Amino acid sequence: MKKINLLLTAAMLAVASGSSAMASGPVEYLNSGKVLPTNLPFSEAVVVGETVYLSGQIGNIPGQLKLAEGGISGETVQVMENIKTSLEAHGMDLSNLVKCTVMLADIKEWGEFNNVYKTYFEEGRFPARAAFGANGLALGAKVEVDCIAAR
Repeated sequence: MKKINLLLTAAMLAVASGSSAMASGPVEYLNSGKVLPTNLPFSEAVVVGETVYLSGQIGNIPGQLKLAEGGISGETVQVMENIKTSLEAHGMDLSNLVKCTVMLADIKEWGEFNNVYKTYFEEGRFPARAAFGANGLALGAKVEVDCIAAR
């Protein structure tokens, strides 16, 4: 009996505090097809409440599974343009980004990545960020960036 009362109390507290999955609203799976084909086994973005989780973007030319030329700088420009395109397809822009995770095939190219990345934001208004070296990015990419945005 004590166990049942404890479970009921915990369930009532969860509902009262708004921590149930239903409190944040339905989950939306978004695929604009403007960067990658929509038949790939992931969503371009997933929305939960006011939070938008963008899948990682590599520097592929939109509509193709071919990387932009120009090494890390060229791929970074394309990555950022792909993120921008994806956000705009869903009514947002780069100012909606709150967190980015950067994966670099060669962490020594971090400075070159930053030189391009920072041009996409207003000075002093950068998303929170993490970066790390990664082995084996899709299509042999030099960089991949995934982001979280807030509506």
